[in-house]
Amino acid sequence: MKRAELLKSEGYWIAKLQTDLYRELVSFMERTHKNSTQLAQYLGCSKGYVSQLLNGNFDHKLSKLVELSLAIGKVPILEYKDVSDYVLENDTTYSSILTASAPSSKSPMPVSYYTMHSPSYRIAA
Repeated sequence: MKRAELLKSEGYWIAKLQTDLYRELVSFMERTHKNSTQLAQYLGCSKGYVSQLLNGNFDHKLSKLVELSLAIGKVPILEYKDVSDYVLENDTTYSSILTASAPSSKSPMPVSYYTMHSPSYRIAA
């Protein structure tokens, strides 16, 4: 799948929102020194639900996303952009990241670089 196609897919955006919420929850837990049980008590939900949140295994209604965000002192900001503009911006950012992280031709890249930067599926630029 080409990157432009990926950025236009529903699955990509659901996963991105789930990942963003996960990061915010983990950050909240670290700031407030709460474990998952304490987070469940704080949010007024079950430990199983918090486990789902932290494992990315959920698909919320917008109202639940807003509720969880506000509970941890954050506001969700949803922005709409034209798909082609987003793909173009993302291509520029992606290219600059690749250029900045590219190894010099004089030094071989360690094996861990290839492991960390080799997804199980290939996204063509």
